[in-house]
Amino acid sequence: MISPYLIIAVAFFIALYFIFKKRSAKNEESALTNTEKDLLLQHVAYYQRLNSKDRQNFEGLLKSFLSDVHIEGVGMTLEPLDFLLVASSAIIPIFGFGQWKYQNLSNVLLYPDTFNKDFQFEGGDRNIMGMVGTGYMNGQMVLSRSALRQGFSESAGKENTAIHEFVHLLDKSDGATDGIPENLMPHQYVIPWIKMIHQEMTRIEKGKSDINPYAITNEAEFLAVVSEYFFEKPDLLKNKHPELYQVLSTIFSQNPAKV
Repeated sequence: MISPYLIIAVAFFIALYFIFKKRSAKNEESALTNTEKDLLLQHVAYYQRLNSKDRQNFEGLLKSFLSDVHIEGVGMTLEPLDFLLVASSAIIPIFGFGQWKYQNLSNVLLYPDTFNKDFQFEGGDRNIMGMVGTGYMNGQMVLSRSALRQGFSESAGKENTAIHEFVHLLDKSDGATDGIPENLMPHQYVIPWIKMIHQEMTRIEKGKSDINPYAITNEAEFLAVVSEYFFEKPDLLKNKHPELYQVLSTIFSQNPAKV
C-alpha cells in the first residue's frame, strides 16, 4: 500500500515543477533579445558603462517601462531602436530608484522631426524637440525622433533631449515642475540647491560657464539641462562643477563619473 505521505510529497514536487517552469518561461519572455542588447551596446553609452549585474537590472527596468507605456510614431513607422532609446531615456534618470515608475506618463509620441506648439511637424516655425504634455495632453510626452537619435549619437556632447524631458517628468512628480524635486532630495538640500541654481545662472549669463545657456530660462529648465550634462558627460561635470555634480548625485542616487 502506497503511503499517503508519499502521495502528498509527489504532488508537492509536481506542483513545484510547474510553478518554476511557469516562472522560467515568464523570465525568458521578459528578457531582452541579443539583438536588442547589441543595439543598446552600440547606441547607449550609459548602458555600455554598466557592469554585467547593472546591465541586467537596466534591461529589466527597460522591459517593464515598455510594457507600461505606449510608444507610437506619428506619420512614420518606428524601428526597434526607437523603442529602446525612448525606454533608455526613461530609465537612465531613475536607475538609482529601484522599481520607481512614471505614474504621470501613459504615452510617448514620436514625430519625425521638430514640431511647433500646436504639434505640427510640417511647415515653418518648428523648433520644439521635446515636450511634456499639460492640460488635455497630460500624461503624454512628444519627442522628435531626429532629436532622440541625435541625443544618443557620438556627436551629442552634453545634450540629450529625451533625458531632458524625462527629468521634467521626475520634477513634476511632486506636483510642480519647478526645478526642485522635493520628493527626490533631502529637505536640507532644497535651499542650498536653489542658491546653487541662481549662482550658476549668473555665471552662465556672464559667459563664465560651459552649461547650455538654455538653463537660464527658469529653474525647471536648469535642472533638466544640467541633468543631461550629468548623465552624458559625468566626468567632465564632476571636474568642472564638483558641487553641482555632488547635488545631482544625491538627487538621482547615482555616481556615474569614473573619476
